Amino acid sequence: MRIVVLSDTHAPRRWKACPPRVAEWLRGADLILHAGDVCTAAVLDELAGYAPVRAVLGNNDGPDVAAWGAPVTDEFEVEGVRIAMIHDAGPAAGRTARMRRRFPEADLVVFGHSHIPLDETGDGVRIFNPGSPTDRRRQPHGTIGVLDVAAGRPVEAKIIPVT
Repeated sequence: MRIVVLSDTHAPRRWKACPPRVAEWLRGADLILHAGDVCTAAVLDELAGYAPVRAVLGNNDGPDVAAWGAPVTDEFEVEGVRIAMIHDAGPAAGRTARMRRRFPEADLVVFGHSHIPLDETGDGVRIFNPGSPTDRRRQPHGTIGVLDVAAGRPVEAKIIPVT
């Protein structure tokens, strides 16, 4: 199963419509995860045209994103992999231990907020931030994440530059 992971799209200021390089990856997705700061539910509707979407609320998301169905945190299973999502995983120091305590059953925690791509394992949990495809801040590229999940094997994760 191919999962495309987005965060911090910041529509409509940064995301006017799905960028073409992001759309290329979305076309092959079985599931799309958005780790918050969508800023308008219209983005989630647009993404749902490609594949089913799960999203969490970010600190810049309004009532329309919550009404769309995005909770503050989410926990679910895909192909036997327990995934948790949250927008802000807090400071870098102690992050894996903090996420292990917050989501004790998770194999993988997806988060956003920092706009800094990250794939790190520690304290018995893997944490993954796809960065932002539209607001790279001090990063060299806008990025998304791609997770390949299959029953009985570890998650393959990639950070993909899209700008």
